[in-house]
Amino acid sequence: MSDTLIRPAFAAATAQASWHPELRHDWTRDEVAAIIDLPFPELIFRAQTAHRAYFDPTRVQISTLLSIKTGGCPEDCAYCPQSARHEQSVKADKLMAVENVLREARAAKAAGAGRFCMGAAWRSPKERDLDTVCAMVEGVKALGMETCVTLGMLDAGQSQRLRDAGLDYYNHNLDTSPEYYDRIITTRTYQERLDTLENVRSAGINVCCGGIVGMGEDENDRAGLIATLASLPQHPESVPINLLVRVAGTPLADAEAVDPITFVRIIAAARITMPASHVRLAAGRELMSDEAHALAFLAGANSIFCGDKLLTTPNPAEHRDRKLLSSLGMQPMTATH
Repeated sequence: MSDTLIRPAFAAATAQASWHPELRHDWTRDEVAAIIDLPFPELIFRAQTAHRAYFDPTRVQISTLLSIKTGGCPEDCAYCPQSARHEQSVKADKLMAVENVLREARAAKAAGAGRFCMGAAWRSPKERDLDTVCAMVEGVKALGMETCVTLGMLDAGQSQRLRDAGLDYYNHNLDTSPEYYDRIITTRTYQERLDTLENVRSAGINVCCGGIVGMGEDENDRAGLIATLASLPQHPESVPINLLVRVAGTPLADAEAVDPITFVRIIAAARITMPASHVRLAAGRELMSDEAHALAFLAGANSIFCGDKLLTTPNPAEHRDRKLLSSLGMQPMTATH
């Protein structure tokens, strides 16, 4: 059957649908754990039902992530090679020039990305650097793309400056459960992360917030992460679920790998508890087979990063993503979706 026949049928079915999963903000860890442990066919069915209530399941939101300032970070995040505290850490570079960033944004747009994300390895941005980042945001917006940055902790004033520049999204991950957090990071607290999210929300910026699977946490911690995200006063508009990329020289270089089914279960739990959010496959996709990608999309993932690198770690090549989406009959999401 041709796409011209399928698309109107899907649109009509969507328009007639009256049921939407309740957007709850009181999820408990036990409830999320019970979802994760469902028999796999039931789990996927529930995730698909929630996904289809809010999204076209054949569309995937495409973003590109660029490191605009790499290395030299004073934080001690155990997974991150950009930390200056780790052996074999990434060499520190200066903040990129605005025009160089805009050149990368133009290339990302030409490759099909609708959102351009910029990351800087800082604990918190200095005012002179924030001036430059605001200029980057304004420039990317002028290209007709959505903008996202991740710069570390923000106060209320910094958040408002970014909003005034036109920032659409701010990424600040919780990484893991509150209980496991200090096993991964000691240089900033969980509450400081929550405070940044509140500052961003108060400024009127959309939130991109998720976590990482595979850092030695147990099932209870994974349920705790999803429950925390799903119990925020407003769900993050984007929820990146990262699969740990084990990097030599970091404390987690020898962490035990997570099997694909376990990872997909976390994707499904995020979709069921936050049905109106974009659930993004973020770091670690280079480690995933096409079959694992397909399962993740069935579980409700509907966003990916394109480009051959995510900050400092590898990402699937653009041609591989195009081939995969084509084989699954899926297409990039546009603003109307």
